Amino acid sequence: MLTFLSNNIGTLVVLLIVVAVVAAVIVKMVKDKKKGKSSCGCDCGQCNGCSRGSIK
Repeated sequence: MLTFLSNNIGTLVVLLIVVAVVAAVIVKMVKDKKKGKSSCGCDCGQCNGCSRGSIK
């Protein structure tokens, strides 16, 4: 087990960093969703791409 860790320490560190970044992005998205913010940062009422938006 120790040999595996020493041979793959770089890969494991990168994996942990990627997992931490993905988790942070997901947490941020959930918080924004609870606050009613859209993912694009615009007002959905004015957006043609949103199902709640007005059709022009």
